[in-house]
Amino acid sequence: MKDVMGLIYTGENDIHLGELTSLRAVAALPIAGRYRVIDFQLSSMVHSGIKRVGVITQKNYQSLMDHLGSGREWDLHGKVGLQILPPFLTRDGQGMYDGLLDSLKSNLNFLRLSSEEYIVLTNSHSIYNMDYTDAVKQHIETDADITVMYMQPSEAFDGEGFEGEADAHFTVGEDKVITAMEVGPSHPTCHCPSLKIYVARRERLLQLVEQSAANGYHHFGRDLIQRSVNNHSLKICGYEYKGYCCQMDSIQAYFNFNMSMNDPKVRAALFPAERPVYTKVRDDLPARYMGGQCSNSLIANGCIIEGTVINSVLFRGVKVAKGAVVKNSIVMQDAQIQEGAEIDHCILDKQSVIRRNGRLIAPAAYPIVIAKKVVI
Repeated sequence: MKDVMGLIYTGENDIHLGELTSLRAVAALPIAGRYRVIDFQLSSMVHSGIKRVGVITQKNYQSLMDHLGSGREWDLHGKVGLQILPPFLTRDGQGMYDGLLDSLKSNLNFLRLSSEEYIVLTNSHSIYNMDYTDAVKQHIETDADITVMYMQPSEAFDGEGFEGEADAHFTVGEDKVITAMEVGPSHPTCHCPSLKIYVARRERLLQLVEQSAANGYHHFGRDLIQRSVNNHSLKICGYEYKGYCCQMDSIQAYFNFNMSMNDPKVRAALFPAERPVYTKVRDDLPARYMGGQCSNSLIANGCIIEGTVINSVLFRGVKVAKGAVVKNSIVMQDAQIQEGAEIDHCILDKQSVIRRNGRLIAPAAYPIVIAKKVVI
């Protein structure tokens, strides 16, 4: 894998995540008590032996840059290591990418100056813990132009499965070649959801990006992959990923994923002992339980629990005062639930405060979202 580089595109449409992404990119969205979404892509690349990683940013990337820093937590702070690629402003472009193809076109110099032979290109809203080695090996063996990772649908979760709504689906033949593709179908007839993870030879990808830009294409899946599948102009192969993957594409998906962290099977699938997930370290005291009661909850370090916490996820530094009740909720870093307050099916962003005797109760299908630093 020394001849493989990684590239993470963080400019996905985040309109469906509302207040959660008003001040941050999807890649910087806090999850599972102490992590960010991009931690899973970076950790997977590092465990796969990838030493050079580029992160394409578009908007609201200050929080992401603060989290990534020099890349030290992922051992990517060397001469090659981590490189952040901010929006590229020119006379023709205003730094707002119309899609993945457009972002690759703006960062062609980064691709040209890299020395690795192959590239693993990923989105930043999928959560998984995988090794890319077998996918790269299959790509070389099949002599494909592009290899796309996909999953088989599963009815019951048993350490494997796909959570979320994919916007592209495939049909894959016995020779691994993709024979049909649908983008954005209401009722897909192709039943293998795409993970939006691609493997390609770097020089070949450069050629395809330049050709696509000359034709005015912007969407990597619809304009490049789907057209090539339909007219058989490129050899597009599929690699089946067998594991767990969740798409962070809506508030409901965000809520459901964090709630699933209380399931031991999901935690075992995402945090195997041989592939730990690295993140930015925050030194803090252990969680302190001062007469409070907790059950079936994930509680990070630095929390002070004096009230009741049931089936919830509490990030670092959260304070639950005496008499307060937190049920089925996600409470982000340094938020406060004051005395006598009660929340149920809520998502509280960083440093938000629920004042004394306040009550926020919502149905499971429509959790309440409280923006960052809001006091209620």
